[in-house]
Amino acid sequence: MALTASKKRARKERVENAAMRRRQLIEATIDSIVEKGLSATTLATVAEAAGLSQGVAVFYFQTKENLLAETLRYHNEQYAEVWREALAQAPDDPVERICALFLADLDPRICTHRNAVLWNSFWGEAKARPIFTEICEQYDRERYDILLACCKEAGASYDTSIWDPETLAESLESLTDGIWMRVHLSPEFPGRDQLRLVLVRYLATLFPGRRSEILAK
Repeated sequence: MALTASKKRARKERVENAAMRRRQLIEATIDSIVEKGLSATTLATVAEAAGLSQGVAVFYFQTKENLLAETLRYHNEQYAEVWREALAQAPDDPVERICALFLADLDPRICTHRNAVLWNSFWGEAKARPIFTEICEQYDRERYDILLACCKEAGASYDTSIWDPETLAESLESLTDGIWMRVHLSPEFPGRDQLRLVLVRYLATLFPGRRSEILAK
């Protein structure tokens, strides 16, 4: 029995160590992309940034393409955790859920210059590397489907002579994409508070009957 418990403990430690090494290499990949650019990032630059041998990087990811793909998944999962959390904490009301999804992009855990540079680096290579598009679409589709469903449910709260659910959802997505581009190109201005004010005011114009409560966010 003691031997079995010892083996289980050793196996758990190996799994935890492997996960730690993979995360260490992925974080080093992000640093390399931000500092050197995606094309100049290699298994060698990543291993050096992580303080590990190149052989360790090869052991866990085999190729640069695999490492980049896993880094993009890691980044998307971090973003998804933030908006899923915001959605879970929002009241069961479509306008509130739209606000939660929309404003989650400015959460300080995710809205950083580092992440903006990373996102735009992958976005710029998406056409040349279909795997990047596939990974992003997998995560984007989940969020967009929820946003679209909320826009359909919230029809009584916006002017349907101007908006339909699809164009409303697209306008929200386009504005947040623009915010991420702005953070990338102008890391010092505007600040997160100013960007939040822009998003909140836009939401208040979309849902005039909820203007006061939205502006109070």
